[in-house]
Amino acid sequence: MPSGPFSSWGNVIKDKYEIVPLSSRQSPFPSSATHSSVLPYGNGRSYGDSCLNTGAALIPTRSLDHFISMDASQGIVTCEAGTLLDEILRLAVPLNWFVPVTPGTRFVTLGGAIANDVHGKNHHRAGTLGRHILKFELLRSDGQRLICSPTENTEWFNATVGGLGLTGIITWASLQLRRIANPAMQVETIRFGNLDEFLALQTESDRDFEYTVSWVDCLGTGSQLGRGLFQRANHAAESVRVPPAKSRELAVPVMPPFSLINAASLRLFNTVYYHRPQARHSVQRFETFFYPLDGISNWNRLYGPRGMYQYQCVIPMAAGRDATAALLNTISRSGQGSFLAVLKTFGNLPSPGLLSFPREGVTLALDFPNRGASLESLFVELDAIVHSCGGRLYPAKDGRMPGKLFRDGFARWQEFTRFIDPRCSSSFWRRVMEGA
Repeated sequence: MPSGPFSSWGNVIKDKYEIVPLSSRQSPFPSSATHSSVLPYGNGRSYGDSCLNTGAALIPTRSLDHFISMDASQGIVTCEAGTLLDEILRLAVPLNWFVPVTPGTRFVTLGGAIANDVHGKNHHRAGTLGRHILKFELLRSDGQRLICSPTENTEWFNATVGGLGLTGIITWASLQLRRIANPAMQVETIRFGNLDEFLALQTESDRDFEYTVSWVDCLGTGSQLGRGLFQRANHAAESVRVPPAKSRELAVPVMPPFSLINAASLRLFNTVYYHRPQARHSVQRFETFFYPLDGISNWNRLYGPRGMYQYQCVIPMAAGRDATAALLNTISRSGQGSFLAVLKTFGNLPSPGLLSFPREGVTLALDFPNRGASLESLFVELDAIVHSCGGRLYPAKDGRMPGKLFRDGFARWQEFTRFIDPRCSSSFWRRVMEGA
């Protein structure tokens, strides 16, 4: 079997894996002759090790990138699981349809988005992507092909949505799109001074805006703890003029020998970004609003050869204000912040998946340069805050959480184990099942 280097987006874990090819959606389940386990691998945009299978084999699925059908009147697209959200958008947007839920990058496969039950800036209105999946085919290692939907093979549907690729291979899926009149977004940007102002803005905005998200200055302290920029937006009306597309994309062409994200650059960036002049109301292309970092190719290289970790947690609403303040205070004291710090809330729409991450509460996500022991010490402090209030971390973003934090945070993990394909495993799963 061929082998090749694979990594996740965080670039912390790099290794060579046996590649077990899957030539078409009609192919039988591929297996390794030399390793006991395999794992489907989409476009590698998970940050940690949930898409990796160290010491074993991977099944790249990007070859499954064909469209099967598009119902332009009903907005139902059916395509193979290796199709990128970017490719779906290129088909759907000119027909006045949009993906109902999208993460912060459009360069994820549909199968990977289902396997992580991704969420977006509209969780309070739309919930997770799994709520909009009409059906998919699940290929098991025993040769079974299960058509799974909310009404057919429902237990398998709920296990596979958010199931991290461990239940088998999703070969194709049908997705219900959302109607739009225009590819532009009408966006309002509001500067807020602290965490309490953020929470008030969030409560006010959820009533009238489909999308809400905030950048937060993770180095703010005292009365400025949690200060940031709040964005709320709706899809534009048909009459709104669409801004022109950017003529060229920025790129980080090479990996620098060290991380360009450090205490000095972070403090300078956060201060300038928070205070920069900007219009309160703007019209933006959907790419600009939803995917600002997709405009910088290989931006993860900014963190240098040691890579980065992302830490994303959700705190139950009852503890949301105090626990988030404790997290931000701890991060600020450490000086190990992030210029990519996102703060938002999740609504009360239930996710279908047994291991789906979102729950009603406050979610904070930050990127950290890999600084080894000092960063792990910070994570231990953050873990204690999250665990004490019944919160949890996002498996798609994680590369190091203790097993107990995972098992306590995801109450249905034991129920989920009944659906794991005996030939599938991952570095993440072995770590959280075996770790203390």
